[in-house]
Amino acid sequence: MFRFILRRVIAGVILLFVVSSIAYVLLYLGAGDIARQILGQDATQEQVAALNSDLGLDQPVLVAYATWLGNAVTGDFGVSWFTQQPVVQAISSRVAVTLSLVIGTVILTAIVGTTLGVWAARKRGAADRTVQIVSVLGFAIPGFLIAILLVNLFAIRLGWFKPTGFVPLTSSLPGWLSTVTLPIIALSIGAIAAIAAQIRGGVIDTMRQDWVRTLRSRGLSENRVLYKHVLRNAGGPALAVLAVQFVGLLGGAIIVEQIFAIPGLGQVATTSTAQGDIPLVMGLVVVTAAITVIVNIVLEILQGSLNPKARVS
Repeated sequence: MFRFILRRVIAGVILLFVVSSIAYVLLYLGAGDIARQILGQDATQEQVAALNSDLGLDQPVLVAYATWLGNAVTGDFGVSWFTQQPVVQAISSRVAVTLSLVIGTVILTAIVGTTLGVWAARKRGAADRTVQIVSVLGFAIPGFLIAILLVNLFAIRLGWFKPTGFVPLTSSLPGWLSTVTLPIIALSIGAIAAIAAQIRGGVIDTMRQDWVRTLRSRGLSENRVLYKHVLRNAGGPALAVLAVQFVGLLGGAIIVEQIFAIPGLGQVATTSTAQGDIPLVMGLVVVTAAITVIVNIVLEILQGSLNPKARVS
């Protein structure tokens, strides 16, 4: 297991290097006249040239990237060109907010999606058709539209939840729930549809296997066969889908955070990208890539625990 994790960590480091290299080159080449944008149109050419030199924009792209990489390896991602706030501080103060939404969405997705998938696979008939229709609707309706509808109905009209803002979990559990419930529901609809469809198909296919009939012939109860054996074998592909959903939810959370005015990575990502704030955007790229690597390592460990064949391979 240690060698397995070590290999995945090394592969993750290589991935981080490749992603950061491509992102930096593209951002650098498309930066435009950032110095003029920072200083304003009234700045002299000498002032613009001096700021370009301070920012390293007068250097070749490979030299500038090597400088950034050398600092990043030591944990120094620089400061934002527009706010002068350290990148690490700007991201660390918001990443926990976004991750709380994403993790809450993943937990809700796993519970509800698995429940619906198993229910559809066992009951078939009307229950199966209902879950399939719900899954199609969940795929079809954009998350931001669901978020707007939820705000309008449950926050503005009924007043059950706060329409905007965020209360940290450490400050108040009820306050945190009142601010994250609607965003988590908005993010989870499409993910639940994907997991429910995957679990349904996996359970139906597994239930048709000969070894399942053998377990039944030995007198095992239907629930034990389903939850101890069938669901364990059908859960591997669903975990892979859930991992993909986790990474995708990071992007979806950016939009939902804007709707609910939640101070997560969404506001930072949209603002820094529009401004061409290379240090801040690069910090976001590295954090997102690192989260992706960690999620995939955890996924493979979980799949190995569910399926011995996957563990051996």
